[in-house]
Amino acid sequence: YQRRVHGDRLIGLLRMPKQSLTPDQVYQLLHSADAVCFDVDSTVSMDEGIDVLADVCGAGERVAAFTKEAMNGNISFEVALENRLNIIHPSIQKVQECLLKHPIRLTPKMSIFMTLLQANNIPIFLISGGFRQMIDPIAKLLQIPTTNIIANNLLFDNNGDYVGYNPREPTSRSGGKAKAIQSIIDKYNYKTVVMVGDGVTDLEARPPASVFIGYGGVATRPAVQQGADLFITSWEPLIAVFGQQSHFS
Repeated sequence: YQRRVHGDRLIGLLRMPKQSLTPDQVYQLLHSADAVCFDVDSTVSMDEGIDVLADVCGAGERVAAFTKEAMNGNISFEVALENRLNIIHPSIQKVQECLLKHPIRLTPKMSIFMTLLQANNIPIFLISGGFRQMIDPIAKLLQIPTTNIIANNLLFDNNGDYVGYNPREPTSRSGGKAKAIQSIIDKYNYKTVVMVGDGVTDLEARPPASVFIGYGGVATRPAVQQGADLFITSWEPLIAVFGQQSHFS
């Protein structure tokens, strides 16, 4: 079937200012997307990875408070990230323990939506302020190439002790997801890129993302709900875009 929206109409949709898209227009852009980028924690996964890691390291409550402030946009992401890691100070052994104690929990019907995107040859990228060491297994489970991950990278010494993180990763700071998406657009010459996520750092990614879909199936954040082109609490509306009865097919 035809995945592409007619060229002139698609260009018109992309030029509309934020918040002027109807749900049907968002669905059209999703159906014709060159790529779909997802946040991971509380979007693809039920969990906030850094909070789960902090819990394994005995610092759960202190770190969860920073995470909430960062996701609601009350403090800069880079400040929250550095403060949380200074509290956790995770060794590579603790990361591995975390992965064993906390198996992957995908949000309901996420895998169905991912499979539909892949069946329609739409590339998927994971763009996260979380840690590559914890996101790689999620990507492998969903059959997403690990080269399609942009995330923070924890650094360890020869003994496996934490020594910091790579500050050159775009997602280590506020506004980094927009830079990550721009790098994807530049690399692949994409025209229509959809960003999906639950946090303010995801909302910041449009532009350069053509469309931002807010996901509130795990946590509803007022700024995201108000600023998204479309706000959903389950994947079913997006699954329906690719269904047999969809008028976009």
